[in-house]
Amino acid sequence: MNLDLLEQLVKLMSANDLNTVDLRDGDQRVVLRRGPRYVASAGPTVQASPVSPASIPAPSNTPNASSGSVGGDTASPSDDESGLIAIKSPMVGTFYAKPNPDAKNFVNVGSVVNEDTDVCIIEAMKVFNNIKAECRGTIVKILAEDGKPVEFGQVLFLVKPS
Repeated sequence: MNLDLLEQLVKLMSANDLNTVDLRDGDQRVVLRRGPRYVASAGPTVQASPVSPASIPAPSNTPNASSGSVGGDTASPSDDESGLIAIKSPMVGTFYAKPNPDAKNFVNVGSVVNEDTDVCIIEAMKVFNNIKAECRGTIVKILAEDGKPVEFGQVLFLVKPS
C-alpha cells in the first residue's frame, strides 16, 4: 500500500469536499470515507479499508423495509408534517438515542434544540459520531429506533422551527 498516494487522496478529498473515494486496481480495492463537515472540525474522520471483491455484497432488488416513509427522500410529507424541518442521517450506521446505555436520551419529543444541540450518535465503522440538530426548534417526532441501523439521508427527527 502506497501511503504517499493515500495522503494525496485524503488531501484531494478535503480540498474538493468529497466524502467517499473508491479505488480499484485489479482485484484490490481501497475505499476512503470522510465524515460530515462538523465532525471534520475536530480533524477529518478518514477510514481506509482494503476489501476483496468476494466480500462485497451483491446488489439486491428487494426494497428496504426501513426506508419507506421514514427514509423521507422519496415519500412526500403528510399534511401534519409540512413546514417541519427534517434532521437526516449524514451517514449509514447504527442510531443511538443516548450517549451510553445508562444515560437518558439526548432529546425527546418536546425537547427544544438549537444548531449545537446533540440529538443522537451514529456509529459507523466503530467511530461514534455526535449528530447536531443544525436548526432551531422543538422536536415533534423521533423516527429512528435506538440501536437500529439507519441509512444515509434517512429522516431521524422532525423539528417544528422556532
